[in-house]
Amino acid sequence: MNLLAGFKELFTQAHAAGKEAEIKEGDTEGKRRAGREVAIVSITAMICLILIRYFGDDFYFYEIARLLGFDDQLPLTTSGTSSYELIRLGWWIFVVVICYLIVPMAVIRWLLKKKVRDFGLRGKGVIKDAWLYVLLLTVMIPLVLLVGKGSGFQAKYPFYQVAGEGLSTGFWIWEAMYFFQFFTLEFFFRGFLLHGSKARFGYYAIFFMCIPYCMIHFQKPVAETLGSVLAGITLGALSLKSNSIWMGTLLHYSVAILMDMAALYYKGLL
Repeated sequence: MNLLAGFKELFTQAHAAGKEAEIKEGDTEGKRRAGREVAIVSITAMICLILIRYFGDDFYFYEIARLLGFDDQLPLTTSGTSSYELIRLGWWIFVVVICYLIVPMAVIRWLLKKKVRDFGLRGKGVIKDAWLYVLLLTVMIPLVLLVGKGSGFQAKYPFYQVAGEGLSTGFWIWEAMYFFQFFTLEFFFRGFLLHGSKARFGYYAIFFMCIPYCMIHFQKPVAETLGSVLAGITLGALSLKSNSIWMGTLLHYSVAILMDMAALYYKGLL
């Protein structure tokens, strides 16, 4: 299957899935209920994104450590070392898991009163989308290698930045931690936001979800931010079509590892 045909099939199936999920015209009660769910999902998303933006910073971790009285046990003055980087990034992952995963799951279960697995966590039929994973990854590889030559890209990646280190033990520990960030991110955007609004917006819930997804990339290189629009729409279509974030998580994580490897290569650290 060629690239254009693959994308056409993906979006055709996503459109059909969205139409099936959308509340039908004339169902006043259904529309009202779906609108209320969008409000709950939107407010939750705004609060979670604010918490990640401000409390996900390592500064707050050290402030909390200081208030609790164990800051003297942390490598506060060893910035740039492996232990410092893993603690700094570990705090960010912790906040992300709480805000992207735990809070939305609680909202789904107790406020929306729905099954969490219906928000992109179904596994049935995922293997059938393996061809899409291969297709999309094939598209991304040359793009990452091209963008990776930029100085802005190399300055940003990998997040684990220990001077002079390439594929060290600390780097691989970070890459393992990094997976949880992508799983929770996919659940938040392609699970919680997308499937929490599809009853009201149908197929167009993809674009509703993509607005905040694009905005979280504003501090990243401009090429990546622009790319997040296409990536968000494509991964949204994949999740809407299959009601599963698993293939999207695998794709997103694979591209992230490739980005880190490309950055290390161009910096001469491989």
